[in-house]
Amino acid sequence: MPNDNKPGYVTTGNVFADLGFPPQKALAAQFKAVILSAILDEIRRRKYAQSRLVEILDEHQPVISNLLRGKISKMSIEKLLIYAHRLGLTLEIRKVRKPQRRPRAA
Repeated sequence: MPNDNKPGYVTTGNVFADLGFPPQKALAAQFKAVILSAILDEIRRRKYAQSRLVEILDEHQPVISNLLRGKISKMSIEKLLIYAHRLGLTLEIRKVRKPQRRPRAA
C-alpha cells in the first residue's frame, strides 16, 4: 500500500517561482502577496465594509472588490503600499541573507 502522507512536490518556498515565474517577477509577486495579506488581515480585524473602504482608500468600488478578492495581478506594489498606509499599517522590510551552498568535494 503506498504512503499517502508523502508529499507529491517539494516547494522552493516561493510558490510563484514554483509556478515558473521568472525570478524577478516571482519576487515581486511574493512581495505583493505579503503586503496584500497584511492589508486583508487589517480589513478583517476592523470589520470594514466595502463602502467604508471606498472612502478610506479613496478608490472606486470595483478596485476595492479586486483587492478583497486578492487579485494582485491588477495592483502595483506602490498602490498596495498606499493602501497599507491609509489603513495605518507600517510595513517592515528586513534584509535576510540566504545561506550559500558549499561546493561538494570531489
